[in-house]
Amino acid sequence: MSLFAVKTTASQEMTVADMIANREEEEIHAVIAPDSLTSYVMVESDNTAVIERIMDEIPHARSIIPGESSMAEVEHFLSPTPDVEGIAEGDIVELIAGPFKGEKARVQRIDEGKDQVTVELYEATVPIPVTVRGDQIRVLDSDER
Repeated sequence: MSLFAVKTTASQEMTVADMIANREEEEIHAVIAPDSLTSYVMVESDNTAVIERIMDEIPHARSIIPGESSMAEVEHFLSPTPDVEGIAEGDIVELIAGPFKGEKARVQRIDEGKDQVTVELYEATVPIPVTVRGDQIRVLDSDER
C-alpha cells in the first residue's frame, strides 16, 4: 500500500476527501485531509489506477501528484497538536468564547495535560484567575517576540 497526493481546488479538501471515502472501492484504504495541508488530500491505495478512475467523477479533484509518499512524510498530520502550543506565560491573550468573550488577559499558568490556561483579566477590579480551555483564547502579544 502506498500514499498518493491528490491536488484539489483550494478550500475543497474535505469535500474531495469525503467523496473519495464514500466510494466503495476495495483498493482505497484510507483518506486524510489535514487542515494544515491546503489543496491536497492524501489517499492510501494499492495503485494510482483506481484513484485516476474515480477522479473524473469527483468535482474539485484536479490531479494526482506523480510519485508516492511515505508514512513518515504524513505522520505528523496524524497526531493532534494541543491548543496551548505556542502560548507562554506572560502572553497577552483575548478570550474568544465563554462568559468573558472579548476580554483581554495575561497568561498566568499553562496546563498542557488538560489543555487549559489560567489567565488574569486586565480590566477586572480585583485580579481573579480564570481557567479556560486552550481553544477559547487567541494570542495578541507574546513576550517571546
